[in-house]
Amino acid sequence: MAKFMAKSLLLTFIMFLGVIIGIQQSSHGIQQMRGYETEETVEAVQLKQKDDGKLEATILGNQVTSHDLQKKQEQLEKIEAFNFFSQIGKSLANLVQKGTSAIIEGILELIEAYT
Repeated sequence: MAKFMAKSLLLTFIMFLGVIIGIQQSSHGIQQMRGYETEETVEAVQLKQKDDGKLEATILGNQVTSHDLQKKQEQLEKIEAFNFFSQIGKSLANLVQKGTSAIIEGILELIEAYT
């Protein structure tokens, strides 16, 4: 189950990156077609360097800073403190996995005994 979730999240992330790259390429194509740059066409990802040398990132018009990411990380840590239903789900999944493994091993032992 964990492998499936990891693969699904990786695939979702790759698809998201594809969408961002596609938006960026279409914006660039529109600018080339017009021949001039306007404020109407905003690039999907914008990187600007400030005077103090720090980079400022804007994704789809929303400014992203490391401070925002730290706040989100703190919120996730607070939420992940303890989730009763999550713990029950993990225990149930573990029980089902062990039970299935035991049944399959039993069947294999029966097959080996008769051969």
